[in-house]
Amino acid sequence: MPDRTDKAVVALIQSRVTDDLQHNLDATVEKIRDAAKQGAQIVCTQELFRSHYFCQTEDHDKFQLAEPIPGPSTEALAAVAREQEVVVVGSLFERRAPGLYHNTAVVFDADGRQCGLYRKMHIPDDPLFYEKFYFTPGDLGFRTFDTRYGRVGVLICWDQWYPEAARLTALQGAQILFYPTAIGWHPQEKSDFGMAQHASWQTIQRSHAIANGVYVAAANRVGHEGDPDGGIEFWGQSFICDPAGTILTEGSVNDEAIVISECDFSALDIQRTHWPFLRDRRIDAYGELTERFLDAR
Repeated sequence: MPDRTDKAVVALIQSRVTDDLQHNLDATVEKIRDAAKQGAQIVCTQELFRSHYFCQTEDHDKFQLAEPIPGPSTEALAAVAREQEVVVVGSLFERRAPGLYHNTAVVFDADGRQCGLYRKMHIPDDPLFYEKFYFTPGDLGFRTFDTRYGRVGVLICWDQWYPEAARLTALQGAQILFYPTAIGWHPQEKSDFGMAQHASWQTIQRSHAIANGVYVAAANRVGHEGDPDGGIEFWGQSFICDPAGTILTEGSVNDEAIVISECDFSALDIQRTHWPFLRDRRIDAYGELTERFLDAR
């Protein structure tokens, strides 16, 4: 496809959620409308926006939260995309078939057409993040989607930590990498490790922007969810950074927000010609990246 030199206004929806699935869907749709009124052309939700982050426990009843694609949420997101003429990236709990579930992002173009799906590739299994119980790893690979306002790549939360995922998505022509996210502190660890944990999360994503010469936009949730004496305190701070890794805009740690910024796609060529990492890649020497580990030889 031809190089793009246009601009797009990008918005991230940073929200608290309730126990009411319909309320969460309706509130997100209304925030997409609000973002469009502020000039947004591409809008991304936080990870699994329809419900509380249910992966804090392994509970078979939580599979009832999933829905097919197409389904009620995709119908609502497609409708608001068409109504407001915005591109929408929506993160959902997909019921693909009986016993087969994914953590899935759906991309809608500005006419409401579904561009396609991305299914989360890297699935964590950590205290309060028991995602392997619920989600089958993605089988669509790393993908980009050509939309009215730019070519976007979508990865999801735990994918944020993997340079391979960012690289393979960027190499397909993505101008922006979107990361719908649900990440926060274990409250009992926050005082000792909280600052370092957040800094690592932001730094790794800024490094993806720099190494690939693309915009990065991470949409996170806010608020405490789960056991009142534990649970997760989601740290918000959704952000958009440019291809130099510079933070353009950032949400607060506590409050809901529409985090919005203009992205000038001509910056990709400027960044990549001044810092020519793609030019100097030794693609002849990276075959061993497909190995799990290189034992001493």
